[in-house]
Amino acid sequence: MKRMIKKSIITLLATTFLFAAWLAPTIAVPSASAAPDTSVLNKQGFSTDVIYQIVTDRFADGDASNNPSGAAFSSGCTNLKLYCGGDWQGIIDKITDGYFTGMGISALWISQPVENIYSIINYSGVNNTAYHGYWARDFKRTNPAFGSMADFQELVNTAHAHNIKIIIDFAPNHTSPASETEPSFAENGRLYDNGSLIAGYSGDTNGIFHHNLGTDFSSLEDGIYRNLYDLADINHHNDKTDAYFKEAIKLWLDMGIDGIRVDAVKHMPQGWQKNWMAYLSEYKPVFTFGEWFLGVGENDPQNTRFANESGMSLLDFRFGQKVRDVFRDNTDNMYGLNSMLSETAADYTHIHDQVTFIDNHDMDRFKLGNNNRRLEQALAFTLTSRGVPAIYYGTEQYMAGNGDPANRSFMNSFSTAGTAYQVISKLAPLRKSNPAIAYGSTQERWINNDVYIYERKFGSSTALIAINRSETGTAAVTGLQTSLPAGNYADELGGLLDGGSITVNATGAVAAFSLPAGATAVWQFAADETSPIIGNIGPDLGTAGSTLTIDGRGFGAAKGTVFFGTTAVTDSQILQWEDSQIQVIVPAAAPGKHDVTVRSGSSVNSNSYTSFNLLTGQQVSVRFIVNQASTVYGENVYLTGNVAELGSWDPNKAIGPLFNQIIAAYPSWYYDVSVPAGTELQFKFIKKNGTAASWEGGANHSYITPTSGVGTIVVDWQP
Repeated sequence: MKRMIKKSIITLLATTFLFAAWLAPTIAVPSASAAPDTSVLNKQGFSTDVIYQIVTDRFADGDASNNPSGAAFSSGCTNLKLYCGGDWQGIIDKITDGYFTGMGISALWISQPVENIYSIINYSGVNNTAYHGYWARDFKRTNPAFGSMADFQELVNTAHAHNIKIIIDFAPNHTSPASETEPSFAENGRLYDNGSLIAGYSGDTNGIFHHNLGTDFSSLEDGIYRNLYDLADINHHNDKTDAYFKEAIKLWLDMGIDGIRVDAVKHMPQGWQKNWMAYLSEYKPVFTFGEWFLGVGENDPQNTRFANESGMSLLDFRFGQKVRDVFRDNTDNMYGLNSMLSETAADYTHIHDQVTFIDNHDMDRFKLGNNNRRLEQALAFTLTSRGVPAIYYGTEQYMAGNGDPANRSFMNSFSTAGTAYQVISKLAPLRKSNPAIAYGSTQERWINNDVYIYERKFGSSTALIAINRSETGTAAVTGLQTSLPAGNYADELGGLLDGGSITVNATGAVAAFSLPAGATAVWQFAADETSPIIGNIGPDLGTAGSTLTIDGRGFGAAKGTVFFGTTAVTDSQILQWEDSQIQVIVPAAAPGKHDVTVRSGSSVNSNSYTSFNLLTGQQVSVRFIVNQASTVYGENVYLTGNVAELGSWDPNKAIGPLFNQIIAAYPSWYYDVSVPAGTELQFKFIKKNGTAASWEGGANHSYITPTSGVGTIVVDWQP
């Protein structure tokens, strides 16, 4: 997200301007029927895809007539804080001329498409605009600098016609910069509903926003319930905002989008986000991943829990930061790279859904000095590793730039002749043709400080990748073993990065070879599987009656069955059965986590895929508050109850630790939890210190959840 603004700066004099040319955006919304049939595109599984991230304003200007006027626009993009003219028509033009298809790109992640503020905000003498898309005012209208609703629909239709998916950035955490004491600052964070004002930050009598000052990032709670810098922070514990953000995303889903990248997920209540994801899963499930920023070397257990429990994947910052350590900054070696892969595979339940990258709009660009070969190797590593690779616009053109906004300059070239572009074009298609690269396990086969040879394996399909990051030393590779069948293998890169061929004997031994300094090679074998193997499922959570997509290989042409734990789907619940994909209606089974297994028509069972979260029913977000819950040092308060969403009375699955600083203060504790709607809950609070748990006394607390919107239940701790 946009991180350039500090809360302290809000006290500075800000000058705001409005431009009449922008005040009448096109608001006609095409009906859902306007979108083409996109059944050919898998909207849940992206492991076989390569994403290309675009800052829309900085990519291509296809329609000069929608460029902002006056001081908001920088002709030639000489002022990177202003609009520079990129729009959806520019992206359409590059789709139709084959730039993306030639690179093997199959998904485009674009800037948040919604209407942003029109103000120019002057911070410390520097004018700033909402070119980045993160200063929203109306989530049900488009940013006219990018195009109209009709233009957006054309973008989606054109992309789909070229087998390219569209992912939108979406930022329900906040609106725009605002000041509690200066209502005239910018646009006062105002939120609109298709042109009708809901509220501004000042005079917010209906509690649309949080008013708890700015976060100091000292805790997860502080980051959720206080403002991020000077951005007007949405209060999601509100019936209006809960309904609004479900209605808003429904509009974009109906336009045919294939995925959502959610901004600032660390800074929103996890219970509300899970309830929002449950809505998506039931309505039109699409691949959804969030941004939870992690710094160099940072490993946050809350990040892992969110990825495993929310129904949403994440941008894999542990992957991205480590790749930069090893290939860009020389602060770690190949042993560290291998350890990162092992550790993240153990931590993230659905490792193949985490989105990998080497740079993005919130980081310095990877390009640094004369490090082209290292950039090419980092791309090769990312494209052949687990997860869903995302490439930041211009990385394939060696664009450089440290810090915001230098890392967001205008696209410098659309050349298809460069080595980085060619590396992507050769490796991206392998994610579709070889399931080992899309879904496979990762095993280190040969390693030293500068050389990493790793194997991806899925069933009988195998890929072997060798990277030598040394700038001077050729590696003599001996004793290498592989799962590749016996034979001679040419480098899939065709020697583009100085790799060569290898020979494998019948025992899997690779004949000794030399890997030159700076070389990378990829050797692979894709098998026709005869037994079922699950590679991915999506979505990760849902209710009975929702649709689940299962990707893999060897399912066969003859219809078999699918098990959720021990519960089999009926024949009528099987919507599609193909050798590489199955779609089923989720059966009624006990709520909770279930492993998914496929039994082929020939009665062969697949691996068990862990784990699908079967929800009790439609979800709502409820705030649980307990008063008078005093603790001793080391203790925290947790919540458990009679439904799977509350841990089914299992202290090890209890919700928490609860918060106790902002919405309610110690000895009161609170937490926003996604629970089944219209359901009578029985629950209690417990105090935990490590594995030791002490329960409150008395009878179970009871609460009937609302059928929609949000709810609050306040009780006292029972001694």
